[in-house]
Amino acid sequence: QVQLVESGGGFVRPGGSLRLSCTFSGITFPINKMAWYRQAPGKQRELVADITPVGYTNYRMFAKGRFTISRDNAKKLVSLEMNNLKPEDTAIYYCNVEELWDAPPYGKDYWGEGVLVTVSL
Repeated sequence: QVQLVESGGGFVRPGGSLRLSCTFSGITFPINKMAWYRQAPGKQRELVADITPVGYTNYRMFAKGRFTISRDNAKKLVSLEMNNLKPEDTAIYYCNVEELWDAPPYGKDYWGEGVLVTVSL
């Protein structure tokens, strides 16, 4: 059974920092991208950042310069360091892991249950 467990969310003042972590288990095939998504109240889920197996990263514009995604393949861990947080960063943050298969449909996405980040005065 595949499990993704996120941690590190919480309440922070504007300008503060949080570090989200996601560990996973039960995935038996190679892992491709790992990513963090977020969903703010009343909005669609959106990509925050993703990282390839060799460490190439991709950030949405709102995350560039403030957020850093990293992964530890041996520890089955993906993290998101968030600095200079703003009220508009308030959302549920979801960990995403892409498993690769060698036959159609060639892979599957797994999701964590999400962790709440609240940025407020």
